[in-house]
Amino acid sequence: GRAPLVLLLSATVSLLGGLIFGYELGIISGALLQLQTDFQLSCFKQELLVSAVLIGALLASLAGGILIDRHGRRRAILVSSLVLLVGSLILTLARSFLVLVVGRMTVGFAISVSSMACCIYVSEMVAAHQRGFLVSLYEAGITMGILLSYALNYIFADVDEGWRYMFGLAIAPTIMQFLSILFLPVNPVKLNSWDSDCQKGLIPLQDTEDRTAAKREPCQEKHYSFLDLFRTRDNMRRRTLVGLGLVLFQQFTGQPNVLGYASKIFHSVGFQSKSSAILASVGLGAIKVVATLVAMALADKAGRRVLLMAGCVVMAISVTTIGLSSCMAPLAMARDCKAATDPNASHSLTQHPPTPVFPQSAVSPIPPASGAVKSQASPGFAATMGLAKVFASTQSKEVVPSSSLTQKRDLVGQSKKGPLESTGPPLGAAPGAQHTVLNWITLLSMMAFVSAFSVGFGPMTWLVLSEIYPAGIRGRAFAFCNSFNWAANLLISLSFLDLIDAIGFSWMFLLYGLMGAVAVIFIYLFVPETKGQSLEEIDQQFSRKR
Repeated sequence: GRAPLVLLLSATVSLLGGLIFGYELGIISGALLQLQTDFQLSCFKQELLVSAVLIGALLASLAGGILIDRHGRRRAILVSSLVLLVGSLILTLARSFLVLVVGRMTVGFAISVSSMACCIYVSEMVAAHQRGFLVSLYEAGITMGILLSYALNYIFADVDEGWRYMFGLAIAPTIMQFLSILFLPVNPVKLNSWDSDCQKGLIPLQDTEDRTAAKREPCQEKHYSFLDLFRTRDNMRRRTLVGLGLVLFQQFTGQPNVLGYASKIFHSVGFQSKSSAILASVGLGAIKVVATLVAMALADKAGRRVLLMAGCVVMAISVTTIGLSSCMAPLAMARDCKAATDPNASHSLTQHPPTPVFPQSAVSPIPPASGAVKSQASPGFAATMGLAKVFASTQSKEVVPSSSLTQKRDLVGQSKKGPLESTGPPLGAAPGAQHTVLNWITLLSMMAFVSAFSVGFGPMTWLVLSEIYPAGIRGRAFAFCNSFNWAANLLISLSFLDLIDAIGFSWMFLLYGLMGAVAVIFIYLFVPETKGQSLEEIDQQFSRKR
């Protein structure tokens, strides 16, 4: 009789965890517009405030895995909720820049631990045929959280010290998640017996042969050291290859930079007014949400491999199209970062607010974090923004984060200060029907890319990672791969401008297309299909070197 309740609460925990993650990633964009004025923030301080979340998350990726494995997934989520409450209160009551940085680091640590623990906990708590849907619900929560943060950025843009409300509203979903997890049982995995899992009906084995084999297994959980991830024991080395491959290809196919490209594209195709920009950004965010919902519905039917490969193919075609069209209709890029003392600071910040989803590049049309303008004086600003974006993709993020975030910031800035100002040459340098057509092709390609990522790499990477490792090392393995996700995102954001200068914007995107093709081959050769299989069956499948 408890099954429906467990299912409902598991879904609630997954959705709220993603919602909080996406919200914290997106809310800084609007808050920074006010903070730079209230605290007279220089470019460096803006950079530091944006990257504080990433610093906290990186620390969590190092310590979080041990916490999750040693003290349990449920307890890790409870602790992360309490830490997030503390971080939100610090931000809401902050009176100095240093306190803001500490608050954002605290929040970054909490959402990173929560993101890992939620995916693992839910994957272990529910039946095999529901696991894809419920774990993917986390990614859907991220996209909804980003849209929610954008809406609140807009609402509080003209409110005095509105940033306090923006940060403080994260407390409500955090309390809801904390209460939901209290009513869920301790992980079945910690009972050290496959039989007990089956008797609870939470993780049923699929067929008689595997059920019989499971009963012959010793009824105790295997213990692993961290170094076992790189050894041949139980084929752990191949599992690590699969996990790292998915995480790295998720970044190297261009996701962090393509999403930041949105604001340039929107301007180039004619979305110049505030209302048009709002419509465009909300529309892109809505596309991302819908695509993630489609992935949730198909995860347990079409399977992980199919969605990953299909998403990769569409992403490769999309970025290749963007690269080819930009050869014929190049977009001008401006670099800019203005401190709060500059009357136009808010405008430029609006265009490149640190969005926590994608890497930012000073010169790139795709500043990951902000999306429109990069910081010429401070290349690190771009990287910082990218760092923030790491999150979104991580649980990506991506999570996340999406270009909608970029647009959102632009919008918030406009709502508060007026029409967006461009610090660089006009976007559509060459007016003409041909360029208009090419710009629309670029826009449609970007929409296709966002959709494909939200169906494939976005949710499926974290779903597969929560399935392929044995219970005894799942937390540490997940955290290990997670740290590489952020490191890769950081590398892309730091090197993007240099690569643009070295090989050109068009070749950069063609390179992303090539990486997408390589990713398809990697998934085909190395990533197994896990749909409909219990975690024990997946473990056996790897251990038998199948």
